[in-house]
Amino acid sequence: MLAHLTNFEYLCALEKQVKSMAGQKTPTALGTENIGKLLMQYAVPAIIAMTASSLYNMVDSIFIGHGVGTMAISGLALTFPLMNLAAAFGSLVGVGASTLVSVKLGQKDYDTAQRVLGNVLVLNIVLGLAFTVATMIFLDPILYFFGGSDETVKYAREYMQIILLGNVVTHLYLGLNAVLRSSGHPQKAMYATIATVVINTILDPLFIYGFGWGIRGAAIATIIAQVISLLWQFKIFSNKDELLHFHRGIFRLRRKIVMDSLAIGMSPFLMNLAACFIVIVINQGLKRYGGDLSIGAFGIVNRLVFIFVMIVMGLNQGMQPIAGYNYGAKQYPRVTKVLKITIYVATLITTIGFLMGMLIPDLAVSIFTTDEELVRISAKGLRIVVMFFPIVGFQMVTSNFFQSIGMASKAIFLSVSRQVLILIPCLLILPHFYGQLGVWISMPISDLIASMIAGTMLWYQFRQFSLSSNLKH
Repeated sequence: MLAHLTNFEYLCALEKQVKSMAGQKTPTALGTENIGKLLMQYAVPAIIAMTASSLYNMVDSIFIGHGVGTMAISGLALTFPLMNLAAAFGSLVGVGASTLVSVKLGQKDYDTAQRVLGNVLVLNIVLGLAFTVATMIFLDPILYFFGGSDETVKYAREYMQIILLGNVVTHLYLGLNAVLRSSGHPQKAMYATIATVVINTILDPLFIYGFGWGIRGAAIATIIAQVISLLWQFKIFSNKDELLHFHRGIFRLRRKIVMDSLAIGMSPFLMNLAACFIVIVINQGLKRYGGDLSIGAFGIVNRLVFIFVMIVMGLNQGMQPIAGYNYGAKQYPRVTKVLKITIYVATLITTIGFLMGMLIPDLAVSIFTTDEELVRISAKGLRIVVMFFPIVGFQMVTSNFFQSIGMASKAIFLSVSRQVLILIPCLLILPHFYGQLGVWISMPISDLIASMIAGTMLWYQFRQFSLSSNLKH
């Protein structure tokens, strides 16, 4: 998917990200320093940022569940596919442009990097407005298609109307944060993410309980938090002392910049699109076989599981530059070591999630609601979903490992195999035999099969490493 990037350009981008994430360390340190120490240095900031992102997603659910009611939780769950779709378009621009910025800075092509910054701003405004208008027109039919009923759609509509009105702000905030991270300010990008969580957490109870705005209050709090962080980002990029900053002449869309950004961002766009489709299928199945409460239960389970998934994603971000550099240097023992350590830590993280789901599911889901029936369904669903959760960490790390060493096609195959080739057929077939249970068990089954595929591919890859090492000696 890195359509216009050569291997050299990819390594330049990687080098730039390595320097910025590790306090300007030289890339050669990746080939000499202690692997465990390196992984800590690179992974901890990413894990903090990812955890903040997952908490950001949880805050609204918690306050809506306690402050508005049970059906509001189900209404919020209806918005997940739409939020995934918005995120897909955001990543299409943000991920592509931030990678392009890294590449151009690595090549010392500062003029083009400046133009990429300007194009990010304009492109996010254009796509954000287009998405808002198109979705607003068909909002009700979309929500009913996602598994909504008359009782739940009214809450989803109230929430999404506000979110969509602020969609341009969301796109700009996410896009500029990605550029901030890739231009040598990963800590500032992390602070922006943490700030949105803190502000949202303060405003949610004020707007929901204090002003009595209900689910709309949660949406308003979300947008205001992003506006404040966006203004801070504007302040940073308006500073003429910064290498990348706003100035005249950089905002005209350039065909090559736009096409390169979209080409690079196509992979995460398609992944988010697949995630959107999967949540639609899950919601429709739960609506048919379980009703509105089951959709709300999935929303709760999804939020809880998401925390552990995001922590592993942060860990993967830390592994990427270390594995990529040492693979390029043909230091395969170091590649093996960083992979093993990452798998051990990821497995520990997902095992904690497994133990939470198995031992205290009722306590975990009661964070979101006090409704006894919703707690019962959610706790049962959580137990099923985390059934094979300890091996999910391994599957995620393996997929990211192939991406780290430049084997993007294998990484994409592993992601697609779980979501499209395994999960969707399970969701379409199993509910016909097991009803609502069929929807829930589809998720751990796909985790198990995808992990087996990942293990087979990883074993074969390390056989190749072993052969290469033997030939070398």
